[in-house]
Amino acid sequence: MDILRSPTFWVAVLSIGLLFFLFIVLSFLSVYVRAWLADAYVGILNLLAMRLRQVPYGMIVDARITAKKAGTDLSSDELEAHYLAGGNVVPTVQAIIAAQKAGISLTWRQACAIDLATKGSGKSVAEAVRTSVDPKVIDCPNPEGGRTTIDGVAKDGIQVKVKARVTVRTNLDRFVGGAKEDTIIARVGEGIVTTIGSAESYKVVLESPDSISKTVLKRGLDVGTAFEILSIDIADVDVGENVGAKLQVAQAEANKNMAQAQAEIRRAAAVALEQEMKARIQEMQAKVVEAQAQVPQAMAEAFRSGRLGVMDYYKMENVQADTAMRKSIADPEGKK
Repeated sequence: MDILRSPTFWVAVLSIGLLFFLFIVLSFLSVYVRAWLADAYVGILNLLAMRLRQVPYGMIVDARITAKKAGTDLSSDELEAHYLAGGNVVPTVQAIIAAQKAGISLTWRQACAIDLATKGSGKSVAEAVRTSVDPKVIDCPNPEGGRTTIDGVAKDGIQVKVKARVTVRTNLDRFVGGAKEDTIIARVGEGIVTTIGSAESYKVVLESPDSISKTVLKRGLDVGTAFEILSIDIADVDVGENVGAKLQVAQAEANKNMAQAQAEIRRAAAVALEQEMKARIQEMQAKVVEAQAQVPQAMAEAFRSGRLGVMDYYKMENVQADTAMRKSIADPEGKK
């Protein structure tokens, strides 16, 4: 209690408090004065709150000063909220300023949404604004995809290879949730293939390549995308293979194979029938041999029963011998 009543104790407490206050004031003084002189005032308490929330107050103040000098009044709370949401404060502010200088309507809320939507995708809100001011050219097809041309086949069967360049401008109102470059490339490629396929001859495409771009532009390919298609330019048109002739050759080869297969089926059936006939011949020859084997038995039975005499037998032998002699005279070499 004596210590609390001692003036020295209170002087020490006041001194420590004063030193702490001076430390806080001095740590924020340069930032505070810089904001005040730039007419972008930020209170000491706001700076202290940002310090406690581990927000880089110096960067927030500098971004507010930049926006204020460019004619856009952004509060420190708006900048801090975007930082805490994971956004990039400085590029977003720069995008707002660029859009304002270019006469493009872009609110802070839209800029924050675009910045957060493009996070981790390699894109940025600054690039979106830049593309809106300075249109971007997209190669169709994308060379990184491994293809260098878009191939279509006209009605006469001739393949046509096309390279196109699509000039687009960012539509900031549809950037969040809109399809990106891959969708534009796919839709343009589909339109080119359809246009080539509807041509009566490849010569029509070669004579007027602009008919491709005109037809594709009429299809409204930028609907639902983050871009507005300004033009589609045909950079190169080449004649490819005669796909129709190759298909006809392939069809002829397939028909030939089918005919050969059917002929093989018929040949196999004929061979089977031939083998069946040979088997039937062998069967008949076996019956003949069987019948010939019964002749001696029948003659022996005729001898025993008295229906055949010896003279009759000799006469039959003479007839057979005479027949064999005539055959040998008619065919001495035995060809028949």
